[in-house]
Amino acid sequence: MLNLWQILFEELKYLKRFMINMPEKYQDLLSRARAGLEKEAKKSSAMRLELPEPEVIWVGNKTIFRNYAEFPKLLRRDANRLLMYMAKELATAASIDGERAIFIGRKDRESFSQLIQRYMKDGVICPVCGSPDTHLERSNRLQFMVCEACGARSIAKVV
Repeated sequence: MLNLWQILFEELKYLKRFMINMPEKYQDLLSRARAGLEKEAKKSSAMRLELPEPEVIWVGNKTIFRNYAEFPKLLRRDANRLLMYMAKELATAASIDGERAIFIGRKDRESFSQLIQRYMKDGVICPVCGSPDTHLERSNRLQFMVCEACGARSIAKVV
């Protein structure tokens, strides 16, 4: 982010020295700066929340998701609700055993990764600004996802 400001500052100094028609060029510079900052902001919000790889082992006909407890903590969601979502999407029974989750049937790591990414897209990331800083709020019978970054309230797709 600092490098972007340094580059813009150098371009502004160049424009002041060599350009005659400053107001038009200044507007071009501002539009380029805004575009660069928007790209930078989207990258920083998406890169800020990095999830670990799911650690999955199989014992007989059961799949054990060893680092399951990390995901609800990072996503700031209830562990039981996330487990219910995953069990429903995988069409299997599941339970929590301490720090791990146990699923009936053999499931691979990619299916867990895809499920968590879909859960993040539908129930964690703000649809307005793209920030992962959201919390769930219940009003009457509806559940809203409230963004702590921009203040937007939207109906939660994932309950």
